[in-house]
Amino acid sequence: MSNFVTHLSQDFNNLGVIFMDTNFDKKNFIENFKHNCNRVQIKKFLKGETVTTYIEKRNQICIVISGEIDLIRYDFNGNKTIIGHFVDDDVFGEAFYPANTNNELFAIARKNSEVLFFNYDSLFTKCKRNCDFHKTLTNSLSELFLDQIISLNLRIELLTKRNIRGKILSYFELLSKSTLHRTFILPYSYTDLADYLSVDRSAMMRELKLLIDEGFIKKNGNKITLLY
Repeated sequence: MSNFVTHLSQDFNNLGVIFMDTNFDKKNFIENFKHNCNRVQIKKFLKGETVTTYIEKRNQICIVISGEIDLIRYDFNGNKTIIGHFVDDDVFGEAFYPANTNNELFAIARKNSEVLFFNYDSLFTKCKRNCDFHKTLTNSLSELFLDQIISLNLRIELLTKRNIRGKILSYFELLSKSTLHRTFILPYSYTDLADYLSVDRSAMMRELKLLIDEGFIKKNGNKITLLY
């Protein structure tokens, strides 16, 4: 077990930027964004409603004000994959996933949610108010997008694992580091977790049982504790 865990930890340590602190106050920035820019739209969605699709090229930037949003892809056979999961202050939109395939991406509200919409092209047109905040927005783009860029890198890291065990433990390691606890609550049901990891659910559940039996993890419902 030790060799596997050592390699796993090294993988995430190599992405040391993931949990670094910056002076950028994202929550305060988004609050100012809501109230100081006349180009934003804020909409509310009920659980299960479609927030947006990536079928058209709209260059939207979306920010979760409250709630939870899943980004879902269905292939030609109707198979579902959860591409991303977004919570308060997370950024998503076509700017990160250009619509260059026939696979359709849907952003679906996992619970009642409120979302801010902004067109990326508006950054390069003069604001009608000539407001100072428009300049602040342009200057803060890299900070605003940082978390999403990191999330995309982590997604690639997870999907490049060669087996189900590697994907499961890599994801658990990520959740542990992001919460700073060895015990954490999964944000997904096990069915959705299988969709997120792009694995068969039955095979994933068998692997979870093996991880419990071999002393890697303890599981109580959707509460996971890492034992290594």
